Amino acid sequence: MNTQPAVTNTTSISPDTEIGAVALTVSDLERSLAFYENVLGFRVLNRIDNSAVLGTDDKIPLLTLTERKGATPQPRRSTGLYHFAILLPSRADLGRSLQHLLDSNYPLAGASDHLVSEALYLSDPDNNGIEIYRDRPRAEWQWGNGQVVMATDPLDLRGVLTESTRNPSPWTGLAAGTRIGHIHLQVGDIPLAAEFYHRVMGFDVVTAMSSALFISAGGYHHHIGLNTWSSLRAPQPPEGSAGLRFFTITLPNSDARQQVLTRLEDAHIPFETHGENVIVRDPWNNAIWLTVGTLKDDALLS
Repeated sequence: MNTQPAVTNTTSISPDTEIGAVALTVSDLERSLAFYENVLGFRVLNRIDNSAVLGTDDKIPLLTLTERKGATPQPRRSTGLYHFAILLPSRADLGRSLQHLLDSNYPLAGASDHLVSEALYLSDPDNNGIEIYRDRPRAEWQWGNGQVVMATDPLDLRGVLTESTRNPSPWTGLAAGTRIGHIHLQVGDIPLAAEFYHRVMGFDVVTAMSSALFISAGGYHHHIGLNTWSSLRAPQPPEGSAGLRFFTITLPNSDARQQVLTRLEDAHIPFETHGENVIVRDPWNNAIWLTVGTLKDDALLS
């Protein structure tokens, strides 16, 4: 066992690639804003008609909510969103979020120690899955046979809460520096997911199982999770469902994005250009925006 990341190849996506803003369809915007502001601690950065862009005090857009009246929750047996993951700057920040969730009496769906990270799980009012987590330092991650070592161990809830009391400060919402750390999708077929996200898009495989695949850029534990736990050969969600509208893959410069576009062209996978952004869809019709830098509010609200 060692602490070195998996060796990447010359066709890997840029190591500076990250997951950017996530966009969701919700059934009731006011209800969702009450949850995302008061329970999770987002700030509304912009709002037009039936859509709102959320972030933190550093004004970086992280989440867009768009209302579709009558939207029903995504069926459990379908492809689409499993969860999106909010990465907090520190363990103390995770402790403050945990304490606030407890004070709010908001139900958790789970809490896990993944060795590389510590995570809380819950769902929004439309049953969109959410992970809130903090990373352990990369020097503490273990790698073996080219794969990162992760687990689903019980979380030390008391230790996380204690961490937030060592330098006590009141909960005032999500801390500046909070980001979307990764996204996890339900897909219909793992080999097909590997073909699209690994071979074509260029993400490195960091953990591979028969029913799940975790991929990343630059030796991260995972930027995208893909599983078939409830979605093997399942259909897409019905038209009008709540759930994922799109997620963003943020590349560091136009050359890095062009490398991805060239790989898409070579694989005969269509994509669309909308102003400064490129949109491609995976085999389950999940929309992916390929951006250079942070998306602007007007693009997210379009």
